[in-house]
Amino acid sequence: MNSTSKKQLLKFKFLLILLIIGGLHGYSQNTMISGMDQLQWEKVMPGVWKATFGTMGMNAFDYINPPKTDAITALGDVAFPFHKDSTFSQLTPNHATVRLPLDKTENIYGLGLEFDGINRRGNVYTLKVDHYGGTKGYTHAPVPFYVSSKGYGVLINSAQRVKIHVGVGNRKDSKVPTPIDRTTGENWPARPLSDAVEASVQGTGFEVYVFGGNTPLEVVQRYNLYCGGGILPPKWGLGFWHRMHTQSSSDDVFNEIKDFKEHNFPLEVIGLEPGWQNFAYPCSFDWSETRFPNPEQFVQSLNNKGIKVNLWENPYVAPTSTLFKTIKPYTGSHTVWLGEVPDFSMPEARKAMMDHHQKNHLSIGVSGYKFDEVDGYDFWLWPDHATFPSGNDAVELRQLYGLIMQDMLDDHLKKQNKRTYGLIRSSYIGASSKNFVIYSDHYSHKGYVTALANSSLSGVLWTPEIRSAKTAEEWIRRFQTVCFSPLMMLNAWSSGKKPWSFPEVTDMVRDNIRLREQLLPYIYTAFYKYQEKGIPPFRAMVLEDGYTSQDKLTGGKLDDSKNPYAEKKRIEATDQYMMGSSILVAPVFSGQTERKIVLPQGNWFDFYTGKYMGNGETITVQTKLEQIPLLVKDGAIIPMISDRSQNIPSIEARHYGSKENTYTLYNDDGESYDYEKGQFSLTELKVEKRKNGKLIGTSKSTKNNKFNYGEITWRWMTH
Repeated sequence: MNSTSKKQLLKFKFLLILLIIGGLHGYSQNTMISGMDQLQWEKVMPGVWKATFGTMGMNAFDYINPPKTDAITALGDVAFPFHKDSTFSQLTPNHATVRLPLDKTENIYGLGLEFDGINRRGNVYTLKVDHYGGTKGYTHAPVPFYVSSKGYGVLINSAQRVKIHVGVGNRKDSKVPTPIDRTTGENWPARPLSDAVEASVQGTGFEVYVFGGNTPLEVVQRYNLYCGGGILPPKWGLGFWHRMHTQSSSDDVFNEIKDFKEHNFPLEVIGLEPGWQNFAYPCSFDWSETRFPNPEQFVQSLNNKGIKVNLWENPYVAPTSTLFKTIKPYTGSHTVWLGEVPDFSMPEARKAMMDHHQKNHLSIGVSGYKFDEVDGYDFWLWPDHATFPSGNDAVELRQLYGLIMQDMLDDHLKKQNKRTYGLIRSSYIGASSKNFVIYSDHYSHKGYVTALANSSLSGVLWTPEIRSAKTAEEWIRRFQTVCFSPLMMLNAWSSGKKPWSFPEVTDMVRDNIRLREQLLPYIYTAFYKYQEKGIPPFRAMVLEDGYTSQDKLTGGKLDDSKNPYAEKKRIEATDQYMMGSSILVAPVFSGQTERKIVLPQGNWFDFYTGKYMGNGETITVQTKLEQIPLLVKDGAIIPMISDRSQNIPSIEARHYGSKENTYTLYNDDGESYDYEKGQFSLTELKVEKRKNGKLIGTSKSTKNNKFNYGEITWRWMTH
């Protein structure tokens, strides 16, 4: 055998070994993708890698808090999750594309806020900031970050609109199944299985980040921590919010507060809709002289009652605004509702807007804002060909606009050592560290619950706000979901509804709101873990240890008008989620007299009674109109406020099941950023078994007892 033949044989053996190793690893390997270059990876932190190709435009990381390096390091290191030689990029005159490997058994989750389904496998998404309109990827927060069931995550860091093919669309030189003749074969697939995820933008390049982890939850943690961690909202933000009718006056607000007191309903935040201004759509950002003749006295009066004020606005500046002349040089070529569009990528525009807000709102005690109308549709926002004085691309500005607005206000208030909590209509990469919650005009109750679960996979918080209902049953069911979400709010901007608008369920509504407020220590501690460790306080079941996804394909019957390609439908359990470390929330929808709940491995118990409910199985529960089903893990310790009338609330620590456990209860001043300087308290709640098998609970302060709760008593829920 000559030397050339020997070299060819050695090369063949080497490639064969690579293929065998690749097969053992579980991923298809292909180093022969024509026209594509292999990505070059740089390790930037433990479990975090980055590859860059081409050139980028705007960068979302310019508006994101710096990574929490120590917390990422504490997660430990992991290996790169797939073979680097199976990752590719390609630049053409019109597109920048990446190709990453995908095993045939993987499920893919994430890609931002979505109202339909949770597994993204086998679909194509165009990730465009927009109103939800049924197009896959058109949402308020189309975050180009996905999580694999194999334990890794991928971020396509681009401000351009990312189009992503998730296991669909085969290259001719990739490893694909053998075609099946539809007319004679069986199980012909309308969407043949692909061995890759391919993502592209109409641009000149972007960054790709890979986040490793031992579990999908650890992947999400690492992503959130790389984006600055999660938020820790002020305590008042986790109370009950009521948004007034848009034409309400200060007198109307005072009357509303009086009605809340007479009906014995708690109230922490009053939201004022467009009519608080003397001109809206576009906005003046100036108080209405007729509806709010003395705004300083009005806001201070509410603050004295322990009620915060949140103001609605969109960012488009009306010619009548006292801000108009100052900000006009820093606005774009096109208007929205005939108002000028500030270029908030310019420091001058941000300063002008914040100076006006500080002088007219924040200095008199306004707590924060609801930033509306920064998402879509195309006929409402600036066109893709619009120009801005910064020179930044109009498409990129639209993708980042909501994120920049969040960063603008957060940065302004943090300099004053004030936490805020607000609402936003548009978000993007790295939003976990921003003090805002997404909301929407989309009003499907089931879609709201799916969105709540999906958002947790992409560093976004979501509120299933209630606006109205057709029946008393729908009213209480929506309220129950709202009470177990990141922001508890009735948005009566148009309906004028009150919590007591359906008298037959008023007591139930009140009880659910009060239960949420009793759970404040538990929920606040969950947000602390979000801030410190990146663990979403409300999260999808696929992030829960021991949970088995119920995802499956079914049906596929040929129908020449409704299903001409005989495609199967994906069935998923998206109607339940985790709240904090130990509570499973299973919302009920109108008309349901029973519902199924998928339990992860381990013993689970009824929150209300402590009764054993099951272990790693799907159970059916009979619904009660007055209660939302809540299930609790074995060994869970749930701290609840037992007496709010005291200056320092006392705590009832509930324990479920029979397991020993330790729970760290967090508290601080609830308003400032002093916790970043160590001004917070930690209390260890511990349950141990005595020799006779009896459980005993103890508590001790482990850090700075300045913010400790009052007396702690124990309640054993499972007998």
